[in-house]
Amino acid sequence: MQHNTLHYIVSNLLLSGTRAGVEFLVDQASMVEVNVNADNWRQTTDAVINRKLLIFFSVTTASGIAPHDVTIEVKQTKKSFPFGSAINSWRYVDSTQQKYRDWIHTHLNWAVLENALKWGQLEPSQYVPSYVRNQTGSQLRDTVRKHIQWTCQLTSGLVEHWDVNNENLHGYWFQKQLHDINYNLEIFREAHAADPHVLLFLNDYGVVGSGASTGAYLAQARKFKAANVNLYGLGVQSHIPGGTEPSPTMMKYRLDTLAQAGLPIWATELTVEIADEHLRADYYERALRALYGHEAVEGILFWGFWDQAHYAGEKAALVRGNNLDLTEAGRRVLDLLENQWMTHESHTLSTANQQFAVRGFHGDYQISVFYQNRELTALRQTFSLGRTAHPVTISVHT
Repeated sequence: MQHNTLHYIVSNLLLSGTRAGVEFLVDQASMVEVNVNADNWRQTTDAVINRKLLIFFSVTTASGIAPHDVTIEVKQTKKSFPFGSAINSWRYVDSTQQKYRDWIHTHLNWAVLENALKWGQLEPSQYVPSYVRNQTGSQLRDTVRKHIQWTCQLTSGLVEHWDVNNENLHGYWFQKQLHDINYNLEIFREAHAADPHVLLFLNDYGVVGSGASTGAYLAQARKFKAANVNLYGLGVQSHIPGGTEPSPTMMKYRLDTLAQAGLPIWATELTVEIADEHLRADYYERALRALYGHEAVEGILFWGFWDQAHYAGEKAALVRGNNLDLTEAGRRVLDLLENQWMTHESHTLSTANQQFAVRGFHGDYQISVFYQNRELTALRQTFSLGRTAHPVTISVHT
């Protein structure tokens, strides 16, 4: 018999319970009404999307140089915020798939291997279900420990994050097999011991794209954090149900809920699915603004971008065909990532000694100085804008 307090975020009310024959008593239930169609979501997300720091300029000009002939160009060359995708490793290393690899290198700065590091891929002769299904007790624990150690040794220095036990909120075979509800905590300890330099994540579905498991995921995150097993962050898969327009208001509400754990959040498997590519563009934009517009979100990964390498095919694609031609959704997404959410400004001087500031997105920058429309290449500067404001001093002379 269990006694619990239930908290539901309800858009379409769906309650599911335990198996037949299991008695579950509810002490208290509550509902919170959320205005799904709130019209201020764009203003709310834009306030956070304005993820910028100040670049302070102090510019002086030599005598004989008219200030109005001098222009300072501030150009962001690389974004530091992680925007990436799941990639098919076999296509990535295939010499005939150069366009696929080039698209990744040109437009993204992070990647996650879709399947290549899963147990069954690494040890195909000992595929997990048949290899471990009959193991129990210390034998199973030893098998898992050896697999973790071997995998971490194989990938040492090559990966940044580990999704240690994927979708453990919904699948818990190891815990049931070992009759140990806390075995998932032990796996995290083993992973950290095997490679203490890699950041460890939970990763699950139904927590942001839909909200069936948001509260349960928060409870799991708090449990892991309290157990001090070196959990770094929460992966939220962010698959928007097929044909459904994302609700930034509901996504923010769910992200707010998960953020109560006090851990960084990564959107790990973003997809929208709809055949109309113009609607697909709208849906991707709404989802991206909701995710990038939340202060707890540290990174966003699409779960594929090419119709020929995506489980959902054309209806989720940013590019299509052998030439990886942009869909309307792809054009919209790249406009966000490479235009709207990058900094590129020019400032023409008005006085010989001028100070001004530019608010820029985090990343790498190049500062160029033009005199009478000709760049003074000797004055070019580069720097990275990180977590603190950056001063730039320029003395213009010919």
